[in-house]
Amino acid sequence: YVSDITRTFLVGNVPSEIKRIYEVVREAQSIGIKTLKAGKSCREVDEAVRSYIESKGYGEFFVHSTGHGIGIEVHEAPTLSPKSNEILKKNMVVTVEPGIYIPELGGVRIEDDCLVLEEGAFVISQLEK
Repeated sequence: YVSDITRTFLVGNVPSEIKRIYEVVREAQSIGIKTLKAGKSCREVDEAVRSYIESKGYGEFFVHSTGHGIGIEVHEAPTLSPKSNEILKKNMVVTVEPGIYIPELGGVRIEDDCLVLEEGAFVISQLEK
């Protein structure tokens, strides 16, 4: 089975907007992980993450889905996206990976692998953020 994690490292003289974006992405991911649970629609998880990013003024810069299933392949069903009609089931493993990418400035993505449980999720990846 595969894993799929992403970290963004800020080094050197980092523009204040990148630092702000990092915190928005980190909180958006936390919201996504807290929203995961069996019986929840994938669309609802995406909406929770996307709404938070939009509320911070970065909606147009979040250009991909919130996450996807992983298993034998890196990208499997279900997809945590606004177009998804899928419902999360216990023991599915999905990524939660919001990102904000601003042309000519830079981007931030934080991604973790999560095991869907009856009442919540267990974050499998333990690499520091």
